Amino acid sequence: MSEQMNDTLGVKRQPPPHFSFSEPYWEATREGRLVIQYCRKSGQYQFYPRPVSVFTGSRDLEWREVSGRGVVFTYTVANMARPPFAGHTPFLVAAITLDEGVNVIGNLINCPLDKAAIGMRVRKTWAPLPDGTNLLMFEPDE
Repeated sequence: MSEQMNDTLGVKRQPPPHFSFSEPYWEATREGRLVIQYCRKSGQYQFYPRPVSVFTGSRDLEWREVSGRGVVFTYTVANMARPPFAGHTPFLVAAITLDEGVNVIGNLINCPLDKAAIGMRVRKTWAPLPDGTNLLMFEPDE
């Protein structure tokens, strides 16, 4: 691959639906903080926000702030895309295992295609949305 990169930061996005159980997540993004749900019964994190624990079915969840740092578990290069991403290819989509042990999917930006690698360290970054919240993305943690 080449040193080419075409980040998706320029894509005009609408905020995803916010549900009552996900509101703490979205509010934290306004401040650039990443919070994810923690199941007290299982001692595990889960992401994306849900009304119950995927491990126990319990509503005994709390929001914990996490570092937003982790490693690339896997990634793909999108070479074709439909609107609104048409014209922004190629771009990277990665599954990240956060240091806290939970997997998160997001765009990998500020990273030349030939530098993307499984096992590379990354950190959170944000793409602003029109409602003042932010969309989670990742960039190399150098």
